[in-house]
Amino acid sequence: MSHRSADHRAPRRPDQGPRGRRSGEEPLTDHRTARDDARDLHAFIAGLPKAELHVHHVGSASPRIVSALAARHPDSKVPTDPEALADYFTFTDFAHFIQVYLSVVDLVRTPEDVRLLTYEVARDMARQQIRYAELTITPWSSTRRGINELAFMDAIEDARKAAESELGVILRWCFDIPGEAGLEAAQETARLATDDRLRPEGLVSFGLGGPEIGVPRLQFKPYFDRALAAGLRSVPHAGETTGPETVWDALHHLRAERIGHGTSSAQDPKLLAHLAEHRVALEVCPTSNIATRAVRTLDEHPIGTFVEAGVPVTINSDDPPMFGTDLNNEYAVAARLLDLDELGLAALAKNAVDASFLDEAGKAKLTAEIDTYASTWLAP
Repeated sequence: MSHRSADHRAPRRPDQGPRGRRSGEEPLTDHRTARDDARDLHAFIAGLPKAELHVHHVGSASPRIVSALAARHPDSKVPTDPEALADYFTFTDFAHFIQVYLSVVDLVRTPEDVRLLTYEVARDMARQQIRYAELTITPWSSTRRGINELAFMDAIEDARKAAESELGVILRWCFDIPGEAGLEAAQETARLATDDRLRPEGLVSFGLGGPEIGVPRLQFKPYFDRALAAGLRSVPHAGETTGPETVWDALHHLRAERIGHGTSSAQDPKLLAHLAEHRVALEVCPTSNIATRAVRTLDEHPIGTFVEAGVPVTINSDDPPMFGTDLNNEYAVAARLLDLDELGLAALAKNAVDASFLDEAGKAKLTAEIDTYASTWLAP
């Protein structure tokens, strides 16, 4: 990805100011200000075609949808007032986040709830110019609550097809194990992901979410082996709230092709070199990392360390309404942390396409769309 420099493949040189100008040079337009530049970048981001690789199904429910689901199920503790949800979604730590997240999961109780949620998530993505997304779904959370497994698959697939035809958003699924639920959930998730009678057409990958502390990655190896043997790709969370050893475990035991978060990878130079050499992308979610206290402040976020080490980085929103963000905002955060210009942001968007499991024709089409958009925007 490019920093604000004349050569968008290389970091800005120390003697350069913003947008690749050498310190002391006159700006290209005398009357422009930093605020104007930031406004232009936000406008550029708003129209930039994008792919998102780390975003959760239930965690993407907007306050409007969460409040509607809460009204359907009044026995829930989740507020029905969208404004009250802002306070409800203020987390003290990662464990509290999981507690709140699971209370929202409990609102999805019928196939109709599943279909509504899925389609409305795609609608929010379309507004952000997201063309392709790999949505992480935890089917065990729904099937154990009594939703028929075939009805669940039909609901997400019906929403996926409608999203593509009506909204222009291509959705693919990652079925993930909720780590806190243990091996029973792992067994069920692997079964749902690999049974030919159940496996949905849009399923491309197999993941592992939830808490990392006290949930070692090695115990899930047999279930990842089963999923990979069925042709799925490995994308576990690792190194979000634990050290780099969890990322190593995900690489060695779960054969991870991408890493969800991987925040602590910055602590291990050998791990960074491995990720860079083998082109294992990190699914970076800056605002999420602050909200869950995985990182103390944005200025301390290790994304710059990843880029400097040559690790492929993608930008993602994780659970956007819960964290008061969206993918456009995450790109704006990345632009500030990495000192990116428009070409740098376009390169960042193409990173996500490259690291995705979209077919090659789809990758080429979306990459060309990003290039055309950027060149048109920057044309004199």
